Amino acid sequence: MIGAGKTVTSLLAGAALCALAALVQPQGGSAFAASEVKAVVNGVALTSGDIAKRQAFLRLQHQKADAKAAEESLVDETLKRQEVSRVRMSVSKEDVDASFARFASGNKLTTEQLTQILTQAGVGVDHFKQFIAVQMSWPRVVNARYGSSARMSSSDLVSRMMENNKQKPVTTEYMLQQIIFVVPQSKKGITAKRKSEAEASRSKYPGCDQAKVFAATMRDVSVRDLGRMLAPEIPADWKPLVEQAKGNTTATRVTDKGVEYLAICSQREVSDDTAAEIMFRQEDLDKAKANKTAPGNENATKYLDELRKKAQIIYR
Repeated sequence: MIGAGKTVTSLLAGAALCALAALVQPQGGSAFAASEVKAVVNGVALTSGDIAKRQAFLRLQHQKADAKAAEESLVDETLKRQEVSRVRMSVSKEDVDASFARFASGNKLTTEQLTQILTQAGVGVDHFKQFIAVQMSWPRVVNARYGSSARMSSSDLVSRMMENNKQKPVTTEYMLQQIIFVVPQSKKGITAKRKSEAEASRSKYPGCDQAKVFAATMRDVSVRDLGRMLAPEIPADWKPLVEQAKGNTTATRVTDKGVEYLAICSQREVSDDTAAEIMFRQEDLDKAKANKTAPGNENATKYLDELRKKAQIIYR
């Protein structure tokens, strides 16, 4: 789906790999020294080697990277992983590998280049992928527990509308399709050719009703119906392309799947309750971002605090 990379991009935004190549230096010392157990979390050992890798990872994120900060980061991650496993809500290995590839592509790197950078930094691919797996799975667990209380009540909506001069906010509703000119991971060299093919197809696009028939006339082209999507719900990577679209297709983008563009089946202005809730939530997210806080993180923090209180954590 179009939103598959959205969560990962936001969750991993701290790992600023756009500057990694300049920052990375081979890590010696404790990262490669004989490991010793430094903490045990519900029977799971965290070693000095694990902590050294997390320190290296924190440095890449420009975060506090002393041994204690790294150790506590790993304790939290271990508790989350254990809870994800307990409730059986882990993402798949394929999901993690796809996210790794998206992250590499988003930083204009191949997966091989990203692997080399992480290895050189003293982080390693496995450590990073374990981080990705928890970051992708943990929100599922939190939402499963608290999700029903996350929706705005009717009284909340009325209250927000009163603040908004008794008006429901207006936004644009789109009906979208995603057109993908597939480029296999093993054939990235054909990306430029596929991009030319995708661009050429836009002027011939027959409309959403005939899209799948149209795609069948070309090689390795797939169509996904994305359905109704309000403007605030469109992922950041696609939003400017949708807003700037001329005609019924957007410009193309190179993604981990290949070369893509969106088809705009229809669009209209809406101001129903669903749109109002989404718009109000977006306002809250924007405010939280401006204040450098973590929106919607209150429940996640509460959940983790509970896990810490129940856990057996032994420091050595």
